Amino acid sequence: MGIEIIGQIEKINGKDLSYDAFAERYLAKNQPVVISGLTDDWRAREDWVCKNGRPNLHFIATHFGKSKVQVADCDTREFTDQKRLEMSVSAFVEQWANDSIKESVLYLKDWHFFKEYPDYTAYQTPLLFSDDWLNIYLDNYHMHEDRDNVQKYDQISCSDYRFVYMGGKGSWTPLHADVFRSYSWSANVCGKKRWLFLPPSQSHLVYDRYMKNCVYNIFEEVNETKFPGFNKTTWLECIQEPGEVIFVPSGWHHQVYNLEDTISINHNWLNAYNLSWVSCLVEFQWDLLWKDYKDTEESIEDVRDICDDFEAICQRNLAANTGMNLNDFFLFMSLFSLGNMVLLQSYSDKHKTPKSCSSAMAQNMLLNLSTIKKTMLMMISAGGVTAKEVHLDMRETLENPQFLSLVRDMGRTYAMVHMEEEDQVLSSKELLQKLSGFADPKMQICSPKYLVEIINHHNTFFSHLLA
Repeated sequence: MGIEIIGQIEKINGKDLSYDAFAERYLAKNQPVVISGLTDDWRAREDWVCKNGRPNLHFIATHFGKSKVQVADCDTREFTDQKRLEMSVSAFVEQWANDSIKESVLYLKDWHFFKEYPDYTAYQTPLLFSDDWLNIYLDNYHMHEDRDNVQKYDQISCSDYRFVYMGGKGSWTPLHADVFRSYSWSANVCGKKRWLFLPPSQSHLVYDRYMKNCVYNIFEEVNETKFPGFNKTTWLECIQEPGEVIFVPSGWHHQVYNLEDTISINHNWLNAYNLSWVSCLVEFQWDLLWKDYKDTEESIEDVRDICDDFEAICQRNLAANTGMNLNDFFLFMSLFSLGNMVLLQSYSDKHKTPKSCSSAMAQNMLLNLSTIKKTMLMMISAGGVTAKEVHLDMRETLENPQFLSLVRDMGRTYAMVHMEEEDQVLSSKELLQKLSGFADPKMQICSPKYLVEIINHHNTFFSHLLA
C-alpha cells in the first residue's frame, strides 16, 4: 500500500525574506519551507564540493580524517533506529569511495563538526535561524552533568546540536520527529534529498495504539493491526536541491532519502515560537519532557521500593534517554530568563524613552519571558512539580563570567537578528538591585512558581513595553 502525497513544500528565495516575515509566516505558524540563496558564500560549498558537484572526499579525508564519528548502517535496523557504528572519517570515506568494499549503505550522522573544528568556518548560521536558545546555551553551559560524579559524560552532556551529515546515494533516515520536538534546518552542501512530511495533526496515526512505537519505514508494508491509523495519513513532499535549506517545524514527522551523494549541515534549535507553541496540535517542549519523565518512571516502577532515591534514578535515566531531565530544563529556563532580564535592563538604561525601548529587539526579549512564564505554569499544573536540587543563586549568577558570556551571546544574536546596535555594557548589577527588593533574602530561584513570580515582578518595571 503506497502513501498518499497531497502536496509539495513551498519554495522561496531567502534573499527576499526578512526575519520578521520568516517568523510570522513559518516560525509562528509552524510551517515547513525550502529556502534558496542562503548558502552561496559558504566555505563548505567551495572546499567540500568538486567541480562536478559531487562531494570532495579527498579534501574531507585529508583535513578531517582522524575524527571519530557515528555512522548508520542503513540496511540494518536496531530497535527503533538504524544500527550505529563508530569509525574514523577517513575509514568512512574509504568505504564510501570504494565500491568493491561496500557491504551496506552507510550514512555518517550527527558529527559535531562545529565544536570539533571551531577555527574552520565552514558556514555561517543563516540569520533566519539565529534565535537559537539551545545552541547559544550549550556554547556556555552543559545541559546535563551527573551531580554524583564530577566526570562529564558525553552521552548525556551533549556539546551542541549542530551536525554534519554525509552519505552516498540511497542512504536514508527512518521516520521520526526531531529531538525535543525542536525546530531544525538542513542545508545541502551538495547533492539532492527527498523529504516526506507528516503534519503534527496526524502524528498519532503513525504510532501504535499505546503511542509507544512509531512506524519505521513508510515505504515498507506497514502492519495495519499494529498501526491501525497509518492508512489515513496524508503527506507533503519536496526535492531539496544543492544549496537549498529546508526548515523543519516542531513536531512534523519526516523521512528523508539521499537521491545523490550528499553532504548536509543540520541544526536543531528552539526559541520562544516553538517553546510556547501552545495547545495547537502537538506537545511542545515541556509536554514532551513530562511525558518522557512519566514513561521513565513507569519503566522502573518495579524497583521503587528498594531504591534509596527513586526520583534521582528517574532523573538520571531521563537525562540519558532524552538529553535533559526536569532539573536541567528548569535551570535552562531560569538562566535564559535572567539573561533576557539583564538585556532588557541594559537596553532600558541605554534608551531612556518608551518609544525607543519598544523596538523589535526589546519586544523579542519580552516575548521570550512571556513564553518561559507559560512553560513554568505548565510545569506547576503538571502536579506541583518542583525542580529538586536546583537552587540558582541570583547574586552569584549575575556576577558569574560564564553567565555574562551567555548574555553577551544572546545580546549579539538579537542585535544581529533585528539589525540594531549591540549593548556593550550589561546592567546586571542594576537588575540585581531591582530584584533584591522583591526576592527572599537568599536570592535563590528554586522552583517554577518562584521563577514565575520573578518574571511578573520584573515585568512591572517594563510595563511601558507591555502596553
